[in-house]
This record gives sequence, C-alpha cells and structure tokens, in this order.
Amino acid sequence: MEYPASAMNAISEPDAIAAPAITEPALPRLATSTMDIGADITRTKRNSLAWTDLVEGAALWRLGVTLGWLDIKLKYRGSLLGPFWLTISTAVWIAAMGGLYSVLFHQDLHTYLPFLALSLVTWNAIGGLVGDACNTFTQAEGTIRAMRMPFFVYALRVVVRTAISFAHNLPVIVGVFAIFSVWPGYVAAQSLLGFVLWTVDGFAACLLLGSLCARFRDIPPIVGSIMQIAFFITPIVWLPGQLGAHGWWLPYNPFDALLETVRAPLLGHSVSGLVWMLALVDSVLFCGLTWFAFVRVRTRLAYWM
Repeated sequence: MEYPASAMNAISEPDAIAAPAITEPALPRLATSTMDIGADITRTKRNSLAWTDLVEGAALWRLGVTLGWLDIKLKYRGSLLGPFWLTISTAVWIAAMGGLYSVLFHQDLHTYLPFLALSLVTWNAIGGLVGDACNTFTQAEGTIRAMRMPFFVYALRVVVRTAISFAHNLPVIVGVFAIFSVWPGYVAAQSLLGFVLWTVDGFAACLLLGSLCARFRDIPPIVGSIMQIAFFITPIVWLPGQLGAHGWWLPYNPFDALLETVRAPLLGHSVSGLVWMLALVDSVLFCGLTWFAFVRVRTRLAYWM
C-alpha cells in the first residue's frame, strides 16, 4: 500500500511544536539546592533535639541529685566514718606537704599553708570531675540500654557527686584558715561567680568527655596524663610569685585562670580583669566545642554502649 507523498513528508519532518528541552545545568543546581535544604533541616533538628535534652534533663534535677547522692552512699557503704575518711586523708596530706614544701621553697608557713590547702582541695575537685566526666555515660551503660532518659541527667549526676565530695573537704580549708587566722573579708563573695563558672564548665566537660570516651575507650588514660602535667605547671604546690618575671604566661593557663576565679577571692585578693576575661573566653570556647560535639553524637551514644 502506498501513502501520499504529502503524508510521508509530514511524518519525516520534525515536529515544529515540540516542547523545549530542559537545559542540563539546571538539574545540578536543583539537586544541590535540595541537598543544602536537607542539610539545614537535619542540622536544625539536631540542635533542637539536643536543646530539648538539656531542658528535659534540667527538669529532672531531683533525679540527678538523688543519683549523685546514692553514688556517694554506695561508695562508702559499710565504712565507719563514710566520706569523712576523705576529709581526714586530705588534712593529713596537706599537713605533710605543707611542712615539707614550706622548707623546700623557703616560704612562711602562715602564708603558704592556707594557699596550699585551698589549692589542693579545689584542684582535687577539678581533677575528680574531669576523671569522672570520662565515665559519664559508660558507667550508666545498663540504664542507657534499658530506658530512655535525657543524657543531661547523667552529667548532672557526676557534677552533684563531685560537689558532695568537695563539700566534705571544706572543713579542712576552714580549719586551716581558723588556725592561721585568715579572714578573706567581703571580697570572698566574688568566688560565687567562679563557682558558677565551674558548674557550667563541669556540665560541658561531662557531655564532651563522656561522649568522646563512649566512642573511644582509650581517651581516659590520655586525659589522666594531661591532668598530671597540668598539676605540675599550675601553681598549686608552688606560689605564682616564685616564677617572678617568667610567670607572665600563667593567666593563659586555662586551669590557673579557672582556679584563680575561686582561689583569689577566698585568699582575700580581687580577681584581675585579665584573669576573668581569659577564664570567660576559655569557658565560651569549651562550651562551644561541647555543643558542637554533643549535637553530632547524641543520637549515636546509645549504640556505643
């Protein structure tokens, strides 16, 4: 069967009303835009969930306080004096070190021993908190697997436990101050601001170190080594004035700046503006790093237990 030539020409010719083709560069732009929007949504959702965790955990503060208190009771269960053994050992340690180092460093005992007592007690609180912060989540492995609870509660538990231990050593400081008639005066009220800064940094340390140590179990020994080095390069058993002109770098030591916000007012000295500024800057950077890490790993913590 033959078709007319006009019909054959109509079939062979391209359709003049064909739809315009989508240009190739438009597709990658559309995909990239979609990926960016998805990433923004995911990032916003992670921040929202992390913030909800903090708020819900703070609302359960009674539970965190109870868990911290029970940890202390279980630790000294069956002991005659309980946690006051810690007070006695700290007092003996300070008396022995004070008598020895005051002779080695040629320091007046009336000036050196109150400084040493306050420095050692506060450093033990900081060092104990950092050490316990590494086990914030791993020590609660069974609870995390068994039930869903805000992770901030476990950080609150560690901070409360450290605060109770620190409170048991306060009589040592009071006793030393009473023996040597040390009265800091009203300037001691400035230490309350330092304790607030310590509390914020304590929560940040628990969330950061607890998260990292849950994933990498070899981090706690590294943290312990760093704290040992920090103990020797921070004026705790030696006075800052012993360095003379070479001690210009001390305020830039984050541990020294953190200690001075509490130690200086309790010794009757005002905290300098430089120390406060450096302590606040260090805390802001530390909290920012903690938030960045916690937001990213929060949803994976239960799988790392």
